[in-house]
Amino acid sequence: MKIKKPALSFWQIWNMNVGFFGIQFSFGLQQTAVNPIFSFLGAHHEELPLLNLAGPVTGLLIQPIIGAISDKTWSPRWGRRKPFFLIGAITASICLFAFPYSSHLWFAVGLLWILDAANNTAMEPYRAFVGDKLPDHQLTYGFQMQSLFVGAGITLANFSLFLFQDWFGVASEAGSLCSTTTETVSAIPTWVYYSFFLGAVASLGTILWSVYKTPEIPPSEEEIAHIQKHSKKSLVARMIAPFAEIFNAIGDMPKLMWRLAGVYLFQWYALFVYWQFITPMLRSSMYGISSEDNEKFESIMAACNSGGVVGTGDMAFAQNIQNLSEQALAQTGLMNGTYNLVTMLVALLLVPIARKYSSKLVYVCSLVLTGIAMLSMPFISNQYGLLVPMILFGIGWAAMMGIPYAMVSKVIPEDRRGVYMGIVNMMIVIPMLIQTVSFGFIIKNYLGNSAVNAILFGGVFFIIAAVLAMRLRIPKDEEKIII
Repeated sequence: MKIKKPALSFWQIWNMNVGFFGIQFSFGLQQTAVNPIFSFLGAHHEELPLLNLAGPVTGLLIQPIIGAISDKTWSPRWGRRKPFFLIGAITASICLFAFPYSSHLWFAVGLLWILDAANNTAMEPYRAFVGDKLPDHQLTYGFQMQSLFVGAGITLANFSLFLFQDWFGVASEAGSLCSTTTETVSAIPTWVYYSFFLGAVASLGTILWSVYKTPEIPPSEEEIAHIQKHSKKSLVARMIAPFAEIFNAIGDMPKLMWRLAGVYLFQWYALFVYWQFITPMLRSSMYGISSEDNEKFESIMAACNSGGVVGTGDMAFAQNIQNLSEQALAQTGLMNGTYNLVTMLVALLLVPIARKYSSKLVYVCSLVLTGIAMLSMPFISNQYGLLVPMILFGIGWAAMMGIPYAMVSKVIPEDRRGVYMGIVNMMIVIPMLIQTVSFGFIIKNYLGNSAVNAILFGGVFFIIAAVLAMRLRIPKDEEKIII
């Protein structure tokens, strides 16, 4: 029997979604700072996709499994979903504190695996938690409120990188890159530390706020009986059950979700390209660092690492490249912060627009705007001129982070919400997994190892996603916003 859910007030929906701020602050640092950190630690362009393998693999394995397990969980004291996103937030905070101390590439990559696993442990039960609490007519409103906090978290993460570089960044002094007092010559700038420390506090603090402020709705008697029956199974049966549940749910998946999977293939492939290559693109298009400059810089750093003698001219060249690379990272923070600020501002405004013109039309337009933004970025070299396409990107991101979840929530059964939200995440991470294992080969052999061409490639994929989104058939919207 379906539980009748009371409509929630504005502040109840607000408090319920606050935790997304901290989770997305962490994801914002992953999107903007992790790949430049890999580069500071010696990674090459064609290596970046594979170094990001943690994201799709942990998302593919953890989110649907945790979602399925949370469907079969209930504690009168701790609830159903809360234990999972609380554990995830604690682990993510520890990783964020440790990340800027990475002295070797392998250490940073390992921390990324743990950090991404923690964020994924928190994310999907949290999305299911929002669906658990809200009646159907408030789902779009609730998920767009989620988009607001998604935008706020990533905005602060990115603006913190831009501001901390401006406030605390110090140009490399003569010989500092080859200083024998440091363990590695390609050190992470000190100002990057502050963003990660702030993220660690935000990740845990905001989750605790939502846990404290928002009670979960107890399961129905029928659901409790089902959960108790599941808990009496053997350990092996309980371990196998989430996988069986996922496969069964995929077999019963609504047609809308199958079509959305086709859209997501191109959309998320393109987004992963953007996050990996926006800073390398800026180094080329805005700061004039060529592939030859990168190769020369890397050879100088290799000589430093091996204890070789480096001439004064080469050292000055390397220090200039390092300083420009730090500025490119700060510019990425400004751009990504801008698009997420726009996401905050327009997220809730999209609700009445979606009601009037249909969710599908808003979603299609969002994909087109994001494609136009990516196709224009490489041709703009002005620091503030680049913020114009980020406005389009922000509108698109606001729709992408809310509307598809509201669509799916209307066509999935209540008692399988966790596993289906996990499957939606599988539809996100599979394109990312394909991108991580394929795009290194593509950029090296077909795109001239050019970050500019990579961004243009992503723009084309967004346009293809928009065309596929026109095939979505969505249940008629019946959302009356009650606040």
